[in-house]
This record gives sequence, structure tokens and C-alpha cells, in this order.
Amino acid sequence: MQHTASYYAASSREQPVYPTLQGEWVADVCVVGGGFSGLNTAIELAERGLKVVLLEAHRMGWGASGRNGGQLIRGVGHGLEQFAPVIGSEGVRQLKLMGLEAVEIVRQRIERYGIDCDLTWGYCDLANKPAHLAGFEKDAAELRELGYRHELRLVQPQDIHSVVGSDRYVGGMIDMGSGHLHPLNLAQGEAAVAQTLGVRLFEQSAVTRIDYGPEVNVHTAHGNVRAKTLVLACNAYINGLNPQLSGKVLPAGSYIIATEPLSEALAREISPQNLALCDQRVTVDYYRLSADRRLLFGGACHYSGRDPQDIAAYMQPKMLKVFAQLAGTRIDYQWGGMIGIGANRLPQIGRLKDQPNVFYAQAYAGHGLNATHLAGRLLGEAIAGQHGDGFELFARVPHITFPGGQHLRSPLLALGMLWHRLKELA
Repeated sequence: MQHTASYYAASSREQPVYPTLQGEWVADVCVVGGGFSGLNTAIELAERGLKVVLLEAHRMGWGASGRNGGQLIRGVGHGLEQFAPVIGSEGVRQLKLMGLEAVEIVRQRIERYGIDCDLTWGYCDLANKPAHLAGFEKDAAELRELGYRHELRLVQPQDIHSVVGSDRYVGGMIDMGSGHLHPLNLAQGEAAVAQTLGVRLFEQSAVTRIDYGPEVNVHTAHGNVRAKTLVLACNAYINGLNPQLSGKVLPAGSYIIATEPLSEALAREISPQNLALCDQRVTVDYYRLSADRRLLFGGACHYSGRDPQDIAAYMQPKMLKVFAQLAGTRIDYQWGGMIGIGANRLPQIGRLKDQPNVFYAQAYAGHGLNATHLAGRLLGEAIAGQHGDGFELFARVPHITFPGGQHLRSPLLALGMLWHRLKELA
């Protein structure tokens, strides 16, 4: 299966083809999943001298890693204080610090290996109401207390047009330590890095069965991999591969449209500082300019399990509510994909209790570009025997299994999100 017909696939710098797994292979670690989680775990392990085989069911970066909004934003999880009873206040503080470290891991990987992915620094949280702006002030104070070294700047209502060409917002907070990039180029660049480090990469190699034990045996249609350790990094696409993990992550549809290239004047009006931009609503809007001045506008997370029949027809009215000046602008690309969401919105990083040589990372709740890279670092350290507090902190947080099985999970979460939307309007 090839990449979805997205702007990223159409504009990617290269799409190397990796072989399909044939025959039996032996490795220290078998990684399942060729997205950011799997690729970065493989890189971290290979840098530590381990022999790694990575299996991808489709193409490298085929899932959310190659389709997402391209926004590289600080932080992991939502409402981290909720975890204080489990990991303590110092544990919560460490999670917040790791949320800052995660962006630095991406920065360092791109710089160290010279990955060309249109990395551009600058992001703005947009306030939909005055309470959001007041919250940004608290966020800025906390970030400074955590030692955040990048520029943070509050945008007052009268200055909002300096960051976004819309009347929908009452302020914002600019963060120059976050930004945006071309995610598929990053994923493909990281695949090339992994291969250079000795990782054996296989595409079109869906896993059909896993034999667990002191040594795992991972089967595909045409071969198998025997390894001491297994990493499951499938996120929303884990399906029934491991019921214990698939029950804890809900696949939810997210959608993006890309306009035709805008004139320099219109692009400057839409996003004067070329920032990544995101609002604060439950049904979030996020958008940015591409390197060739298209507006990439995303959001509309679907928990129903059903995709819109016409993504552009569904998303374009949402875009025009924000940017009425784009009426008549052609939509050149429309695409969607699945993101993985857990019940508590904290990334799930750990190991199976009954299979201690099986590690996993999933459920990034739509903020995976940085969190996946952090997961790769933590998994690499843990598997290589360099146990740090970070892996143990994530592993200590319990994650519930969604009730109702595969068919009822989506409707139940859809009802829960509707409640949050109604609460937002109150």
C-alpha cells in the first residue's frame, strides 16, 4: 500500500523503497511500526550498538507520522497534575521537563543528521476567549520556572493581527522554541538514518502473528524475525495485533486540507510571522503555511469511526470561518488518517507486565511529533539497560482499557467528547 494522496506525499523529497521481509532473520530487537516511534526507537538502539530489524506494514511514515499537521509543539499529555497521586508532584514536574526535552530531541536529530524537512521555528497558541489568554500568562510563568530558555511572548487583543489574519481570536502566546516542519520528509530522513546505522528496514511486511516467550518470534506473510526483545510501535494502527494494547488506544480520524499556493501578500496576511498556529477549543483548529505558501488547515477529530465522504467539503467551511479572505481559493489536497488516543491523554510508554521483553509506545492524542521522539529515547535507554526515571515514570501511570470492546469504544468516546464540547460552550 502506497502513501495516502496528501500534500506531503506529493512534495516529499524522496520516497525510497525498502524490501519486503523474506525468510528468517535474527536480531537483538524487532521493532513493529515504521512511524516516528518505531524509527526513533530503532535509531536509539542502533546508536547503542544493538542489532535491530524494523517491520512496517505499508511504507515508512505511512500512518500519522507522514500525514500529521507538522506542528512541533512543546509538552506531552494533558492536565499532568492528575497524575500526582501516582507519581507525586516531582514526577509531574519531570513529565513537564520531558515535554520540553522532546522538542530538543527532534531538533538535535535533524541537526546531527542533516535532515531536510523545512524546519521552521515559531508557534502561537491562540486564545478563543479571555480566560485562555489568562491561562497563557500562567503557562509562561511555569515554563520560565522550569528553565525554558526560548522566547515566550504574550500577544494582546489589539496585536493579534500581527500573528494571524483573523478576527476569531482575543490574544495568544508565541513560543519560539516550538515550530513546524514537513513530517513525511522527517520520517523518510529518519528511516535513511536508521539504515545508515545498520537497522534492517522492511516495508509491506505486516505482522500476522507473534509468538511470545523469552525469545519472541514475529511472523509476516513471507518471513519471520526472532529477537530477544520486541517493540510494538503501531499506535492507532495496532488493530488486533496485541489485544492488551489495542484496548487502551482509540483510533480517531483527523483531517487536513491544503490550498493552492497563496500569493506572497495573502500568505503574509494569513500568517505574518510564518508561525504554526493552534486554537484552544475541544474541536481544535490548527494550521500553518507550507514552504511553498499553501495553507495547511487541520482538525475535526472524528471519534465515530466514520470518515467524511468528502474531506474538502467538510473542512473548507471550517477554514473559511477563520479566514474568510480565502473564499474562492482552490483546495489542492485533502487527506486524513488515524491518531491514537488514550483515556487520560498521556502517551503510553512501557512494557507488558506478563511479557517483560515486550515494550510499547502509543496513544499520543494528536501531539505525537515530539512525544514519539521522546518515546524512542526512553525505550532505547530502557532496552539497552540504561534505565532512567523517565521510562519508569511513564510506565507507572496506569491506563484503562476502553469499555465495550472494539465496536463500542468509539461511540462511547464520541459521547464523552460531546460532553466536553457542551461544557466548553457553557
